[in-house]
Amino acid sequence: MSEDFELDTDDLKRRMDGAMANLRTEFASLRTGRASASMLEPVQVDAYGQMTPINQVGTVNVPEPRMVTINVWDKGLVNKVEKAIRESGLGINPQMNGTIIMLPIPELNEERRRELTKVAGHYAESARVSIRNVRRDGMDQIKKAKADGMAEDDQKFWESEVQDLTDTYIKKVDASLETKQEEIMQV
Repeated sequence: MSEDFELDTDDLKRRMDGAMANLRTEFASLRTGRASASMLEPVQVDAYGQMTPINQVGTVNVPEPRMVTINVWDKGLVNKVEKAIRESGLGINPQMNGTIIMLPIPELNEERRRELTKVAGHYAESARVSIRNVRRDGMDQIKKAKADGMAEDDQKFWESEVQDLTDTYIKKVDASLETKQEEIMQV
């Protein structure tokens, strides 16, 4: 009956790619001592009665390596944007200049760098867990097919395929983490 069993490896890859994309987004929000517009992505502003991403209330620019500027489109939101940045936990002190908010990025000290590498490690571990969950789903499909009469050789083949895919993605996570940690520790 299950001679024609075909595991949807494309679906597993897509889901593992999703975990990698999420990891990249989380890494982008980590401050490395260099200015980056993506570091403001998690910041939400209470605009017009709802929480809005900061890039939807103004233009975010990086004019120099240690400065981010936000040109707020609506003058009435300038104070709310400033408040959202202060309360975001980024450790940045916004400076107002009319409708432009300047965010000077301070130099990271050694202790803060170590903390950020630990945070990066937690993000990477979450990605690994997500990838392992996808592997578990794939293995469950294989076990179900075996219960429906799949040959043991086929079961071993598909299990090794899923494991190889998982190992590949775990290595990608580890490589991304190593790169990010080097970037953070760079003085």
